[in-house]
Amino acid sequence: MSMRNDSDELERAAPPRQLVLALDHAISYAREDFLEGPSNAKALALIERWPDWPSRLIALIGPEGSGKSHLAAIWASASGARVIAAKHLGDIDLPSAFATGALVVEDIDTPDLDERALFHLINLAREEGADVLFTARVSPPSLTVRIRDLQSRLRMLPVIELEAPDDALLRALIVKLAADRQLAVDEAVVNYLANRIERSFTGAHRAVAQLDEEALRLHRPATRALAAELFRAT
Repeated sequence: MSMRNDSDELERAAPPRQLVLALDHAISYAREDFLEGPSNAKALALIERWPDWPSRLIALIGPEGSGKSHLAAIWASASGARVIAAKHLGDIDLPSAFATGALVVEDIDTPDLDERALFHLINLAREEGADVLFTARVSPPSLTVRIRDLQSRLRMLPVIELEAPDDALLRALIVKLAADRQLAVDEAVVNYLANRIERSFTGAHRAVAQLDEEALRLHRPATRALAAELFRAT
């Protein structure tokens, strides 16, 4: 048999690698779907005590995937706040942003921040007596900004922090993330992942996404055995 024929036989024998499409997954930001735990108890209490806030302008900080946007959505629903991304501040009419007297500004630690727009927004919020919830991954006073007066404004913001998840919250998060993807996982899978992955919100998001993608690629259920193949070295 020729080398060409041998090559053809190998190509026919080897199964093609299944490609997995990156699909958006529905995420509920309803209050009843928020996972409570010691790491977010203070932040949740603050959101739910509105309008009895210690300050009209407050910063909510925490790592990626820690629930900042979920808490912001809960507050926006209660307060009628408009939600905008900090990177778009320079593109909006600031006075109209306070039409309801409340505003969420997400991700003020973005590298695309329009400092002058944020400075004007903070000043206008104080003039209007509006409530503003800022979100970020780091504390606003630690942000490097060129406008000195903006730096002083950021230092004055009260900060509420979302902490790393405890064991119970991490397991509950794995279950919720799997449910969001319509991925069936049993207790054995949840326990295995919770004991192997990085103990963080980002780690849980990444692990469930990897497990889902591998299960789809191989057309296999998301079992403990599959999880072990993916994460035994972690």
